[in-house]
Amino acid sequence: MKRTIFEPEHDQFRDTVRRFFQNEIGPNAERWRDQGHVDREAFTKAGALGLLLTWADETYGGAGIGDLRYEQIVSEENMRHGDPGFYIHLHSNLVAPYLGGLGTEEQKRRWLPKCVTGETILAIALTEPHAGSDMAAMRTTAVEEGDHWVLNGSKTYISNGQLADLVIVAARTSKTERHGVGLFVVEAGMEGFKRGQRLKKMGLESQDTSELFFDNVRVPKANLLGDASRGFHYLTEFLAGERVVAAIAAVAAAQTAFDLTLEYVTDRRAFGRPVGMFQNSRFTMARLRAEIDSVQCFVDQCVIQQNARTLGPETAASAKYLATELEGRVMDACVQLHGGAGYMKEYRICRMYTDARVSRIFAGSSEIMLEIIGRGLGLDERKLN
Repeated sequence: MKRTIFEPEHDQFRDTVRRFFQNEIGPNAERWRDQGHVDREAFTKAGALGLLLTWADETYGGAGIGDLRYEQIVSEENMRHGDPGFYIHLHSNLVAPYLGGLGTEEQKRRWLPKCVTGETILAIALTEPHAGSDMAAMRTTAVEEGDHWVLNGSKTYISNGQLADLVIVAARTSKTERHGVGLFVVEAGMEGFKRGQRLKKMGLESQDTSELFFDNVRVPKANLLGDASRGFHYLTEFLAGERVVAAIAAVAAAQTAFDLTLEYVTDRRAFGRPVGMFQNSRFTMARLRAEIDSVQCFVDQCVIQQNARTLGPETAASAKYLATELEGRVMDACVQLHGGAGYMKEYRICRMYTDARVSRIFAGSSEIMLEIIGRGLGLDERKLN
């Protein structure tokens, strides 16, 4: 189905972005998977082309384009022609907005310019060994001490954990308030801040994912984002945008898998004719086409609403739920249509299948998305009892 949300300038931008991923990222993907992380130069090359933090004001070196469609294009082209383990969307759209939205003028001048160029790589540390989607259960603490906050605790499953130069860390600032959480910018090299080894994962092998440890890390008060007691509120506010970004990537992955499979079933022959000519193949591909089109339309409209600042948390949760669940179904069906080849890592569809599994877990699991949607309908146990 023809997508109607893009203007000619977006199409021109997409051409530039596609060439970048085809020439600079895609050819390195296999090597990066083997080494367990992307090269830092991937970020600086993207920065040199103006593909990082396109929304950042020109004061900080950005393009000052507050249009999520540009970031959507970057994410889509990375999925199609780059490497899904290159978490450019996490850097630009999941972490940096905290700096841009909560940072003081001094903080933004200090951090954003190098984030725009890719010299500074970003990560955010929320998840803990005993606190995943339940952020209020986090145990990492921050205690005020003079002109510093002292951080103690650990985080796990942190994307960009090895490469990150700045990590936004959520830590409990109150012993009595369940939602008393602050957001602190921890810089590489701070005493007491240590990284564990890269974690071995089912998929996304080029995405460096790590445990992080904080042992009496003294974080200057100048590195606190916003109010030290309102971190939970900030996380809730920014997570809606994060879920739309996750939905963008998921439906782009589904479309890419569909395209690969359509080509495969057209060329692959069995019993003297193309696999795609069998009724089961036709029906499967037809069903996937209809489902991808419908979810793509929904996600595109969420992008428009996000631009207008009218996107609600329930709608964002719906987009994340629909897109990631669709991604999982598409990957499974496409592997099946590839037959034995779909189980071989030399075929991209095999790698995409394992890469996709985490989509229904990170940025809030599918179950959490359903809770958010259900509560938005007024079906909240606390209100109904």
